[in-house]
Amino acid sequence: MTVCPQGPLLLRGDFEIVDAEGQSIDARQGPVALCRCGGSAIKPFSDGTHKLMKFERPKQGTGSCPTARASGSCL
Repeated sequence: MTVCPQGPLLLRGDFEIVDAEGQSIDARQGPVALCRCGGSAIKPFSDGTHKLMKFERPKQGTGSCPTARASGSCL
């Protein structure tokens, strides 16, 4: 998982997403971006709304995203 400072959580590799009722959510193939801003119309997935909202990460922690910085992979 990669935490993008002003964006979504990016998931890569083998994983399963399960809702509150224990039902598996179709995670599609390839990398998945999960919404952190709360504004996405396709939750739990990101639709890019964080850019329109000018979402900023919570202030606690370092918020570093070394993988994304190196690869430019944050949305």
